Amino acid sequence: MIKKLLFTFLLFISFLGFSQNSSLSNQAKVSILTCGTGPESYAMYGHTGIRIQDTASGIDVVYNYGAFDFSTPNFIGRFVKGDLQYFVTNGSYIDFYYNYQAENREIIEQELAISSAQINQLFQQLNASVYSEERFYTYKFIDRNCTTMVVDKINTTLGKEYLKSRTTNQSYREVLYPYMSDFYLKLGIQFIFGAKVDEPVTRLFLPYEFKKSLSQTKIQGKPICTSTETVLKASNSSIPFAFWNSIYSLITVLVILALFGKKGVQIGYFTVTGLLGVFFMVVGLYSMHEELLWNYNALLFNPLLIGYAWCLWKENTKAAKLLAKIIAGCLAIYIVYMLDKIHLQIVWPFIVLHLYWLGKEVLKKN
Repeated sequence: MIKKLLFTFLLFISFLGFSQNSSLSNQAKVSILTCGTGPESYAMYGHTGIRIQDTASGIDVVYNYGAFDFSTPNFIGRFVKGDLQYFVTNGSYIDFYYNYQAENREIIEQELAISSAQINQLFQQLNASVYSEERFYTYKFIDRNCTTMVVDKINTTLGKEYLKSRTTNQSYREVLYPYMSDFYLKLGIQFIFGAKVDEPVTRLFLPYEFKKSLSQTKIQGKPICTSTETVLKASNSSIPFAFWNSIYSLITVLVILALFGKKGVQIGYFTVTGLLGVFFMVVGLYSMHEELLWNYNALLFNPLLIGYAWCLWKENTKAAKLLAKIIAGCLAIYIVYMLDKIHLQIVWPFIVLHLYWLGKEVLKKN
């Protein structure tokens, strides 16, 4: 969903001389471009662009939301906090096409059935965004990204919220889950996400969900989408199965820890997992990303595990058993809460290991 800095910079300067006061002819067309996913994190969910084409005026431009500047001071800190400024760029369609061709990512184009006046209105609004301070916006993973910004622009042009989520009985987490093909990246994202992503989907925020909504939306009984065409086909590049990038490698490592993990291994493991719990809690309080708030995975990677590891190291069996009981109780709550969550299928190995080690401590005779 995020364009590479170099590409977006080139797009920006390539169309810098374009006048926002230009008007389009009656032949002008507007279409939504849905771009395929890629292996990189920024391309994991695809991308959405707006194409304005007017052969009479020699205009063929694509507008993109979701660009950012790596040179921003304290880039990582601002990204984590959630106040990093993103911006909109524009550039020629042919450059846009060749970029995605080089990345082997498909482009699907859907032409919109809106009036010439509405196309001109949208065109002026987009140019106003590009050539003013309005081009900057604070990125939010669900509420403000390359797709939601386009959805809002189209709905504003239509004068009504025609384009909206049609997903029912699914959470944001469930909608996002299939897009994550890299196992350990998927695992990390599931752990960092908090309770917000378990809420029912109410927002069009993913490119392919937006594409689907466009194909189903009608205005006064007529489809808003007049045509759908795959203008760039990507070659099949299926990722072969890799044991080391699967749940099987995780299970293998955790089984080895369970079978051969002496006290020193447990101390190290529980110290690290406890620190992860602290991280989840601190980031949730620090960050403005609502997706990170109320991270119940801290019940699995419980900060109390640091104290438990300390007691193991100091051989304080009484305190260790008490903490083990408390942490096991928290883990029981976590398990109940997780029963209807889709990511239970990949986090369960950690649950089993924790139950095994903590259970041994609780049942140990003094």
